[in-house]
Amino acid sequence: MAVTAGMVKELRERTGAGMMDCKKVLQEVDGDLDRAIEVLREKGLAKAAKKAGRIAAEGLVKEAISADGKSAAIVEINSETDFVAKNDQFVTFVNQVAQIVLDNEVADVDALKALPWVEDASKTVGDVLTEKIALIGENLTIRRFARVSSTGTVAAYTHGGGKIVVLVEVDSTDAKAAEVARNVAMQIAAVNPEYISMNEVSEDKKAKEREILMVQAKNENPDKPDNIIEKMIVGRLNKQLKEICLLEQEYVKDPDFTVAKYVKNELGSEDVVKSFVRFETGEGIEKKEENFAEEVAKQIQG
Repeated sequence: MAVTAGMVKELRERTGAGMMDCKKVLQEVDGDLDRAIEVLREKGLAKAAKKAGRIAAEGLVKEAISADGKSAAIVEINSETDFVAKNDQFVTFVNQVAQIVLDNEVADVDALKALPWVEDASKTVGDVLTEKIALIGENLTIRRFARVSSTGTVAAYTHGGGKIVVLVEVDSTDAKAAEVARNVAMQIAAVNPEYISMNEVSEDKKAKEREILMVQAKNENPDKPDNIIEKMIVGRLNKQLKEICLLEQEYVKDPDFTVAKYVKNELGSEDVVKSFVRFETGEGIEKKEENFAEEVAKQIQG
């Protein structure tokens, strides 16, 4: 497969490796992007790839929470520019869609678009979306949503006015439950874990990470015997797993605690953390690159 400039650019953005290193590795693996990331990590030329792509689209994520704190919803709606994402009409629309998701059991985006609009049942959510596109003058997309229901407590944390929103469910109705859930949501917004605990990490995932770390360690220490390399990667693997597992992370509001210890101190057990959902605006979407001056010139000529 021919390696294109776009492939090199994407690999560089996802790994932080140098341009020439990216190009060389892509040629070695015949353009396989996922394998290229692994090779760069094995060679110590890339940071651990924790995110599947760059954050590039504009828009907002908004949440809605029930009065009893037992259910919540979040929705991401994308716009073409950050300017529109700050438009009052757009913000209101996203909030209203989040409330509709909270009030309805809905399977997917198409089903959501087919639901009646909250202020006028003769229209659907899709109809109002089309109206907003015509009124605002940009393409708007309902990208994704999530709804969480619990017998315990659900709380949310919003960062950057809707750039990141996190929902956390705790299996507790203690007076402190909502506060603890919100603090844990703040942790998730800041550190972006992949799992609640190490128990959730599959053996396949551990084996793959171990394999990458083994090659990386051998490349860094070619003269060390395998038994020494084995001992080295045990510590590295544990450290890496702690970084992606919520309960094992250092608690951002008090680094003397892990998240597990904080939750246990407040609610009696770390096992009360049952689920979380984290949406970051534009996560994984490649934004179209444009030269603003050229765009203006085209419009004038047109």
